[in-house]
Amino acid sequence: MTARTQGREPTGHPARRPWSRGRLTALLIVAAAAAVIVGANAHLVVVALSSQPDCVTHLKAPGGGEGAFRAAKSSC
Repeated sequence: MTARTQGREPTGHPARRPWSRGRLTALLIVAAAAAVIVGANAHLVVVALSSQPDCVTHLKAPGGGEGAFRAAKSSC
């Protein structure tokens, strides 16, 4: 019998498969997680570009009471 027929390389080390089950599983998990992250970010971009917030009531003149806020730069 030769070294290859016994499951060993000619150097005497055991033969390695390039895509073992563990490596393939880890690669699939990482790819799925990356796809979820990319999809979530794409959704956030679409929502941000398609939404138009309405104007909210706020103080328009400087000065006000305790707890009263006004917009830094009002667009309404």
